[in-house]
Amino acid sequence: MPVRAASAVWTGGLKTGKGSFKTESGIAASYSFGSRFGDQSMSNPEELLAAAEATCYSMALSSALEKNGTPSTSVESQAKCTLEKVGEGFSITSVALTVRVAAPGVDDATLQRLAEATRTGCLVSRALTGTRIEIHASLV
Repeated sequence: MPVRAASAVWTGGLKTGKGSFKTESGIAASYSFGSRFGDQSMSNPEELLAAAEATCYSMALSSALEKNGTPSTSVESQAKCTLEKVGEGFSITSVALTVRVAAPGVDDATLQRLAEATRTGCLVSRALTGTRIEIHASLV
């Protein structure tokens, strides 16, 4: 099975330092304390985690719909990763997915059943065990 890689560098102290990352496919960005814990416009680990969850979930739900005999023409997922102060530190407490599905022949009850099964079957969701993952799925 493939092994995927990324690298990151952080220079300086926590609040005044800066960092950058790069993936093996060439995605690269900068990040900082302000982009993670404030509103500075740069990347951050939670944004990357949200992207990983949205992409994995979209693929997994597409597969579930296909196995159900109701293949999708599109699955669009938006993920929001929440970082909150918990006790003395911070934790990623939840990921909320809003999913819009175009799948001829599938009804809402079937979509909701498959969406929930996919929540626990998606590889990234499984890696996030202990993090609440909310699904809001609708047909388009």
